[in-house]
Amino acid sequence: MPKLWNDTIEAHRHAVRDAILDAAASLVDEHGLASVTMSQIATQTGIGRATLYKYFPDVEAILLAWHERQVTAHLEQLAEVRERAGDATQRLAAVLEAYALMAHEHHGTPLAALLHRGTHMARARQHLSNFVRDLVTEGAQAGELREDVPAQELANYCLHALAAASSLPSKAAVRRLVMVTLAGLRQT
Repeated sequence: MPKLWNDTIEAHRHAVRDAILDAAASLVDEHGLASVTMSQIATQTGIGRATLYKYFPDVEAILLAWHERQVTAHLEQLAEVRERAGDATQRLAAVLEAYALMAHEHHGTPLAALLHRGTHMARARQHLSNFVRDLVTEGAQAGELREDVPAQELANYCLHALAAASSLPSKAAVRRLVMVTLAGLRQT
């Protein structure tokens, strides 16, 4: 087959997959997790059920794929936040605040509990931990952050501390949590 044909088919498959993921997320948002069916997703997407089953075996697989796409987008957003900030400490502060605000906005629901158990989350957590570790290392090398504790331990400390953002009542409370977390990283 010509390359153009292959590219066109692949683009079509990608567009259908994205439409399926978007339709499923919309239906869950509208009707709740327990009431969404493959038939509803197929109808909302505008494809037949047989076609839908060629892409995904069940609703849970669709939601996990949707969540993996969301997590990837969040990691890309954190990388963009890092690039826009100034020195090492400012980059770390900006990333931690963005992460905490994401946790505040997107967690604590039954859907989040289901989706956060996927294997993609282990990879994402490791990526995030390494990402924060590297920022802590930069800050320590610049003499702005403490060096008496290994950077990986400090990264884990930050991420575990900021997980509490999911239960905080406001964005102001989230920002205070970030400030307290950063205070624990500074040179003493």
